[in-house]
Amino acid sequence: VQLQASGGGLVQAGDSLRLSCSASGSTFSNYGMGWFRQAPGKEREFAAGINMSGDSTYYGDSVKGRFTISKDNAKNAMYLTMNSLKPEDTAVYYCAARRAGLAGIGRTRAAYSYWGQGTQVTVSS
Repeated sequence: VQLQASGGGLVQAGDSLRLSCSASGSTFSNYGMGWFRQAPGKEREFAAGINMSGDSTYYGDSVKGRFTISKDNAKNAMYLTMNSLKPEDTAVYYCAARRAGLAGIGRTRAAYSYWGQGTQVTVSS
């Protein structure tokens, strides 16, 4: 499966932004998906994950209550809606897919097999 993230940009603290991840090359509904982010000088961290069917989600502590992950299998797309953005949310955001057919939600980098190219999100104070 090939993934492409989009929707990043420069926003102010408190604003909202929605990232998209489009998928091609395989049956999208067979893949659990996730969003990770990497700030300058820091390791890539898990932000949010969603199962194959899109009815179960899990969030990292730093985004819980502010970000929402969703998946539209009919459109081969995944989204990350980010509200109440903070300067510390500034990072490159990556979408990722697990190996086809794996149940549950991946919470680590090792749980994902496919990665998109990343989209930059910058939050100014």
